[in-house]
Amino acid sequence: MSISFDDSIRFIEDALFCTSPLALSYSDPDQKWIIREHFISIFQDFPSFKPSIGTFTHNDGTEVTLLTANGELCVSKNAPFVPLTIWIHELYPQIAPMVYVVDSGNSMHHIYHDHPFVKSSGATTSSYLENWLFHKCNLSDLVRNLIKLFSYNHPFYYSGVPKCDHPSMVSKTEAMDRLTCTIFYDMEAIMAKNEEEIMSLSTLHSELERRGEAMETGISELELEKKCLCDRTKKLDDGRDRLLNWLQFNDEKYVVNCEIDDIFEGLDKKSSLLIDLGANDLAIEDLMYVLDKAVEQGVVGFEVYIKQVRILAREQFFCRAKVNKIQRETN
Repeated sequence: MSISFDDSIRFIEDALFCTSPLALSYSDPDQKWIIREHFISIFQDFPSFKPSIGTFTHNDGTEVTLLTANGELCVSKNAPFVPLTIWIHELYPQIAPMVYVVDSGNSMHHIYHDHPFVKSSGATTSSYLENWLFHKCNLSDLVRNLIKLFSYNHPFYYSGVPKCDHPSMVSKTEAMDRLTCTIFYDMEAIMAKNEEEIMSLSTLHSELERRGEAMETGISELELEKKCLCDRTKKLDDGRDRLLNWLQFNDEKYVVNCEIDDIFEGLDKKSSLLIDLGANDLAIEDLMYVLDKAVEQGVVGFEVYIKQVRILAREQFFCRAKVNKIQRETN
């Protein structure tokens, strides 16, 4: 039900000056007269606004009973109205009022995400509110500032960054609001670009980590192979040293004039058999090593490799078993 201007003023006076159980949180008489004057001004300039009383909860949990001015702003011809609630702070006018855009939940009256001046809760800020000064600021000028603010950046839909008029055509406060809006959207664009770059770098980082792990695995395998080769080289060097020592104690002419197979002779039948078995064992070991390399390089298939290794392992087992048997019999 709509109420007239006189009814609104009577409501304000009764709430401020008459003894009632409402217990408004305004204690200074001078403060009450200033509030009355500012309410009269806003009701004259913006008849859609009506007074009411409500309980406001501050961030620290303190509850106070305050006057409010509720109305709808017509910010432009084709834009939807902006429902607004202005809470008069208990220390008003030294402290700025609290302004909230009312989000009804309707698709046409839903605050769009990341508005530069209106939070999802409806709490509204502006250069005018942030620079509020007693004796210079009032409710009517606040509403005029909000109309200009929402005319180029409506809270219920994205209207983009406005084109700024010539500096001489706007007030300092309006210029600050437009600059804030422009900076806000620039920051949003930069943050979106940064998030995209972060995602790209994160993907690249994961790929580099994967490659790093693959390289570490490859290095570990190469180090293991290097160790095996070093062990094998050491065995060959030891064999070479033993061979050189043997050659030093034998007739040089005999060595030179004889076939290589005739150089090494066993003292008896068992020694000759041990030499043959040892030669077979080493030959099988070399062949198995060559097969291992062939499998790694893909020259030999796995099934062929397994089959050959089984045959060679069986022959090597019999060679070593015969050697152990001859050594036991000799001991």
